[in-house]
Amino acid sequence: MKFKSPLEIYKILPKTNCRQCDFATCMAFSAAVFKAQKRLADCAHLDKSKIGRYEENLGAQSSIERLREDSLKDLKEKISKIDLLSRAESMGAESNGQNGKITIKCLGKEFEIDAEGNLTSQCHTHVWFAIPLFNYILFGAGIDPAGEWVPFRELKDGASWNGLFEQRCEKPLKKIADDCPELFESLINIFSGTRAANPNIPSNIKADVSVILLPFPKLPILICYWRPEDGLESELHLFFDRTAERNLNIENIFALGTGLASMLEKIILKHT
Repeated sequence: MKFKSPLEIYKILPKTNCRQCDFATCMAFSAAVFKAQKRLADCAHLDKSKIGRYEENLGAQSSIERLREDSLKDLKEKISKIDLLSRAESMGAESNGQNGKITIKCLGKEFEIDAEGNLTSQCHTHVWFAIPLFNYILFGAGIDPAGEWVPFRELKDGASWNGLFEQRCEKPLKKIADDCPELFESLINIFSGTRAANPNIPSNIKADVSVILLPFPKLPILICYWRPEDGLESELHLFFDRTAERNLNIENIFALGTGLASMLEKIILKHT
């Protein structure tokens, strides 16, 4: 088993908040371990048998991070070999005149890409986000959304990825929504989300709370949450425009959803 989030690391910690690891809380320490900034052995109260057993998982996590970095390097090289400015308009980006750069708005924030594939923004840029973004720029067809929402499993290649998508994206987001009722207001305020009021949303997916995010200009995501009621558990599901795979392949749509869930977990950890 690989650690999929800081919360999984937190579950095995003693939760003493002793500060001997130089962090104020065990939650903050777990986030640092997940990002390889600390080791489990830096926890003075964790049983040594647990350290040995779980350090292997963190080693595998580090390998995944290296693969992502290699993938990002390859994509940057591909960006440097295309006419970046010619891709701007079709992908909903803007060219910055003669400097060879384009600006693209993602989740309400402006990101700038130059002719060498360097990505800059006023906010922090994550590998999990940069890889889907470069794939969107390089290989997207630039198809405008049709305004017809489908669940992840109904995308052309979504069925084979759906089990993992539920485990690594929808279930973590549902837990956050259950524990933090202010989640959707945060999505609106931090990521320029909008309350869904689209008449094309079918009645069977109209939820108690629905928010539309725009990670890329032509790739909207609809997040729907049904509150618990009459003994029934809450539900949370993501929906995509039926054109989504024309602009981004299923692997990168998966990475976008799971990366968003992971980022929100870290934000929650930071503020608790």
